[in-house]
Amino acid sequence: MKQTPWVIRPEDITDNDAIEALQAEAFGPGRFARTAFRIREGVPHRPDLSFVGVAGSQVAGSIRLSPVLIGDADALLLGPLTVSPDFKNRGLGKSLMRTAMDAAAAAGDRVVLLVGDAPYYSPFGFQQVPFGRVTLPGPVDPARLLVALLNDGDMPNGGVRGGQEP
Repeated sequence: MKQTPWVIRPEDITDNDAIEALQAEAFGPGRFARTAFRIREGVPHRPDLSFVGVAGSQVAGSIRLSPVLIGDADALLLGPLTVSPDFKNRGLGKSLMRTAMDAAAAAGDRVVLLVGDAPYYSPFGFQQVPFGRVTLPGPVDPARLLVALLNDGDMPNGGVRGGQEP
């Protein structure tokens, strides 16, 4: 089967329905109860740090970064990273990650937090948050709480809550 190439571009408001459909397919209705989803609730993602992978007219993948506070420090919460089943294991997720992380670094951001699998995210600079250093307002497996420090950022300390739109 011939692989369809994709283009990564900034997310547009017209992509929202396709992104919501990807998220529903990937995470199901229970996604809204997950801690990371609850933190992002009511906090607009940053348009300058949110991207889609498009193959033809199809949104094949999406990544968003949202502003949060860890203690009193500004940070970003990465997610969700979503890729259509038709495009899994072809590098789209990794391309979206590189694009978003490069954009965050270029924008001067210093801390990116996520809940995810360390083997997948460590090549992008993520490491496990030291136990108890960062707390979330809901259950999270501490081994899956990861942080990337950009632009000489310091390891965050404190509770996570939704931040303000830039």
